[in-house]
Amino acid sequence: MELSLAGRRALVTGAGKGIGRSTVQALHAAGAQVVAVSRTQADLDSLVRECPGVEPVCVDLGDWEATERALGGVGPVDLLVNNAAVALLQPFLEVTKEACDTSFDVNLRAVIQVSQIVARGLIARGAPGSIVNVSSQASQRALTNHSVYCEQAPAVPCPSPPTPQPEQPAQAPHRLSLLTGSTKGALDMLTKVMALELGPHQIRVNALNPTVVMTPMGQANWSDPQKAKTMLDRIPLGKFAEVENVVDTILFLLSDRSSMTTGSTVPVDGGFLAT
Repeated sequence: MELSLAGRRALVTGAGKGIGRSTVQALHAAGAQVVAVSRTQADLDSLVRECPGVEPVCVDLGDWEATERALGGVGPVDLLVNNAAVALLQPFLEVTKEACDTSFDVNLRAVIQVSQIVARGLIARGAPGSIVNVSSQASQRALTNHSVYCEQAPAVPCPSPPTPQPEQPAQAPHRLSLLTGSTKGALDMLTKVMALELGPHQIRVNALNPTVVMTPMGQANWSDPQKAKTMLDRIPLGKFAEVENVVDTILFLLSDRSSMTTGSTVPVDGGFLAT
């Protein structure tokens, strides 16, 4: 199926690793011009070597002012993938203010800010567009003993200024991901409201809700067969998602092949949300 993405300009956040990196690679291969946003300079450097022509932007999306400086002049963007996220694994009674602020800053507030920048540009040009927000099955099910795919490793900070960020203490990958479920639930509703308000401008907005995805992080977190079985037993297809399953759906939602789809939350979960 031809998706006709050649010549379109796309912006992908969380582009350094996992789903975001694979999305950049797929868009580049499809002929799109891609702006890749990551907080880790080394990841961007290697991505540009793999995909010449990709435009790297190194910024911590949890910093509103830095994001405005980095993306405020990004130029015309037709397609946006809001993929950047953090998962700070704390049970409800142990959630800290810092974890709460970080989770909502990156998982929700940054989506609002980056989407505003892109949508304002589309409206000013009178151009149609498509926005895909990468959510999670955790937005629609309360999951204990579950670490979702979007957990971030400590970043190598962007240059200028070269202020190192301290590493976060190691977290057990099987613990409750309360903040992820909460922020992704908010992201699903944000998607619907954005679709409602931006629809008259011919800007479509959809969310993607994957199950566990076999990124390197997902493989590491779910390599224990006993642990994996507890989740796989709840997935009718009996398997976790591969990265290409998610990327293929993102590209479809970005393309005109989904021109009548907006305000939707699209599961890529092997049937998990049907159980």
